[in-house]
Amino acid sequence: MAYDLEEQEQLDEFKAWWKQYGKMLSNLALSALVGYAAFQGWSYYQHKQSIAASTQYQELVVTDTKDLKAIQAKSAVLMDKFSSTPYAGRAALYAAKANYQANEVKSAKAQLEWTIKNATESAAVAIARLQLANILAEEKDFDGALKMLDAQHDAGFDGLFADLKGDIFAALGKSDEAKAAYKQALTKLDAQGKYRVVTQRKLEALG
Repeated sequence: MAYDLEEQEQLDEFKAWWKQYGKMLSNLALSALVGYAAFQGWSYYQHKQSIAASTQYQELVVTDTKDLKAIQAKSAVLMDKFSSTPYAGRAALYAAKANYQANEVKSAKAQLEWTIKNATESAAVAIARLQLANILAEEKDFDGALKMLDAQHDAGFDGLFADLKGDIFAALGKSDEAKAAYKQALTKLDAQGKYRVVTQRKLEALG
């Protein structure tokens, strides 16, 4: 096929341009394609992990609460193999509760600490902080408990954090600090919730 002079010039310019930039563009296109494929693969993997973790978690929560070894084993699988899913943090909390009720406090604390460091849900981290602070307070480690409560947390738990601070200050004999904490808690707790009534009574008991 013959080209006229203008078409030939345009073709020559394109060939020259392609010679200079063609390889770079091909590499960019290939990189984009590889990146897209990797993203799709990762999305599929995460979806598959989430489904598997959900199944494992359902098996955990229907386990007999008296079968502590089974709870520990099933939660360990979720924490080890599915740590990137929300179910891992929930499993650690579930196991911590079971261990605490069985007086396996050391194990409960370890699982709560794991949740704080690894859980993907801010609510799970906040619950773990509250429960661990409560255990530390029971062990008379009040400084450790207060440090745990001072850490950044989900704002939805502000009332509960402040209430527990009040309990700790009251145990230390620091009435003014306890009152201030309870008053703060009352501004954050659900006005219609039962917990708010308990906090109000603790504040009134301090006079």
